Amino acid sequence: MADSRETLTINAFVAGYPIKHSRSPIIHSYWLKKFGIAGSYTAVEVSPEDFPNFIATLKEGKPGTAVGGNVTIPHKEAAYSLADSPDALAEELGAANTIWVEEGKLHATNTDGYGFVANLDERHPGWDKIDRAVVLGAGGASRAVIQSLRDRGIAEIHVLNRTVERARELADRFGPRVFSHPQAALHEVMRGAGLFVNTTSLGMDGAEAPEFDFSPLATNAVVTDIVYVPLKTPILKMAEAQGIITVDGLGMLLHQAKPGFQRWFGEMPEVDETLRSLIIADMEKH
Repeated sequence: MADSRETLTINAFVAGYPIKHSRSPIIHSYWLKKFGIAGSYTAVEVSPEDFPNFIATLKEGKPGTAVGGNVTIPHKEAAYSLADSPDALAEELGAANTIWVEEGKLHATNTDGYGFVANLDERHPGWDKIDRAVVLGAGGASRAVIQSLRDRGIAEIHVLNRTVERARELADRFGPRVFSHPQAALHEVMRGAGLFVNTTSLGMDGAEAPEFDFSPLATNAVVTDIVYVPLKTPILKMAEAQGIITVDGLGMLLHQAKPGFQRWFGEMPEVDETLRSLIIADMEKH
């Protein structure tokens, strides 16, 4: 009698370069166990040169091949460009972090923006009852944040960057509710804003960050940071010391994983405190 176990196992992955510190396998393995699904989710190191071949093999759909996966730095733009059917989110961003194969076609989306707003919804419900948001940084990470804030209906989104041309590019990309400024305008632009988002690497892995004065923000404003190592970044510590509500960036990582898990494994998972604690414990080990 043929062994059918392999056909019952659903395989997915996260591909990046480097990839060894990815926490995505912990997240998805937790959910697989919770649902009792016969599946696997593994980290795969793929160089930029090998990525097109990796995608070509995925599309062949041979037995035991993954049904899809996540892609992370530096492959998000390549995943989008290699997709046969990117959705509207990936199309506008020019980047994908979640891919899957159907009938030999590579489909792609981007769940980073979903993860960003879902984290805020969970940790501070009602955060979106605001008129103005300030986004610091105009790199790749800021795109999904700006897109998700616009799609949530925030009236004004102000993007600041050391190189104002990069901020201007994002304002052009995401429409008339997005405004670009040099970083020197930060204090003025913060006036009355209900949300401040750091999308830069300031404060990552213990690096220092300049002093920020959050006093111009609106009453009950929220400060959040997409950096989550350390969990309480220098920017979040400054905001807390000034009596401002803060939301850490870990939930963005956790929530962005949910739509992919549902796509590959057929169940929509929940982000609970046990999972959050697992990731924090892993962060403390490294």
